[in-house]
Amino acid sequence: MDFGLFGHFSAETLARMQFAFTVAFHIVFPAFSIGLASYLAVLNALWLWKKQPHYLALFDYWKKIFAIAFGMGVVSGIVMSYQFGTNWSVFSDKTGPVLGPLMAYEVMSAFFLEAGFLGIMLFGRNRVGPKLHMFATAMVAFGTLMSATWILSVNSWMQTPAGFSINEVGQFVPEDWWAIVFNPSFPYRLLHMTLAAFLTVAFVVGGVGAWHLLRGHRGQATNIMFSMAMWMAAVVTPLQIIAGDLHGINTLEHQPVKVMAMEGHYDSYPDGAPLILFGIPNSETKTVDYALQIPKLSSLILKHDLNAPLDGLDTIDDAEEPPVFIVFWSFRIMVGIGMAMLIVGLWGLWARYKSTLYTSRWLHRAVLVLAPTGFIAVLAGWVTTEVGRQPYTVYGLLRTSDSLAPIAAPAVAASLTAFIVVYFFVFGAGVFYIVQLMAKPPSLQKKSLQQGPVRASGTTPVIQMQSPTRKGPAQ
Repeated sequence: MDFGLFGHFSAETLARMQFAFTVAFHIVFPAFSIGLASYLAVLNALWLWKKQPHYLALFDYWKKIFAIAFGMGVVSGIVMSYQFGTNWSVFSDKTGPVLGPLMAYEVMSAFFLEAGFLGIMLFGRNRVGPKLHMFATAMVAFGTLMSATWILSVNSWMQTPAGFSINEVGQFVPEDWWAIVFNPSFPYRLLHMTLAAFLTVAFVVGGVGAWHLLRGHRGQATNIMFSMAMWMAAVVTPLQIIAGDLHGINTLEHQPVKVMAMEGHYDSYPDGAPLILFGIPNSETKTVDYALQIPKLSSLILKHDLNAPLDGLDTIDDAEEPPVFIVFWSFRIMVGIGMAMLIVGLWGLWARYKSTLYTSRWLHRAVLVLAPTGFIAVLAGWVTTEVGRQPYTVYGLLRTSDSLAPIAAPAVAASLTAFIVVYFFVFGAGVFYIVQLMAKPPSLQKKSLQQGPVRASGTTPVIQMQSPTRKGPAQ
């Protein structure tokens, strides 16, 4: 049976395409939830501290969006996990003794923590009191970070396996759980991904604030939203660049072939490697066509020495070479977005200094354009990490071709086609609804204003302020 565009691919290629498609949909929701949960915790703490209704309005505004994104992340994650049994059963069998417990710890400790306190965070402010509500909000934020910790430990072990032995039937058996969890690349990946989640949310929040500022919704809540986002962009982007540099050095130590593909180094450089800014990798001629490069800068970045030697892909067998074109360009997309974020973050600091942060329309337009780029950078970073690991699922030990379940290509093609149709319909509707919520400005509605902290006597303080007009929030 011919399944259109998918009818001519092998079962392995189709299984990889299916996993890539479902992960690409899934990963954006946890990345958004991690950053947004922490943002909600900060907003709630500021409301309790300063008693300014604008922080409460922003909390109520973003908690609805968080609830939808959290739900879509859970659903997409469940669907994705089934593929370990349907398409990658050999991988599951061989790595199960190591990765199975880590995945179980994530569900028991992190997901249950998030789910257990989510209802209190969303609906319990006037039912449990301000202190317990703040605790629940903090636990949801902590749970998202803890969930990321376990998942990144799993992925990092696949990149830099440690603390195991291989038994007589070819299974990876745990020997040292500390070495497994805290494998060599884990700290760098955790820091890099957490900062990426914070930056993603910062530019989404900033983009929403910029949208409403451009439309003339200059209420205090909108100003606070935009200002907080610009502070995050200015502070976190440089930290992310530093974290990325440390992660790159760690990758050079443990996965040098991936770095060769990222840099486009087909040849070895005994006296300093150039930084290839742009070009077209050509796997047939083993060159980067039309390369624009800076001499010796790659050696300076990776080894902090202009003349440090760097090996190239000419030192390995062609069968060990990852798809260079994909890795080369996904890495540059990620770095290019990071540079754009840095420029806008510094621009925001300058506008703040000149007292034009809320009036600079060109800054608002730039932030609005960059609003979705955090998701693109997360996806590009994931592609760099996973495609750069090929042809292995467990780096250097278990090849992707040896991880596949005994399945037929038509079966995978059919399920992939179904996933594409259902995902774009269901998750497309969810994203459309989130965008619709973002299109409305945060408002200081009477109902929100009455949700103040509950006193010991059980009464709620009355906040006196001017009611909002129909044209926008109260000024």
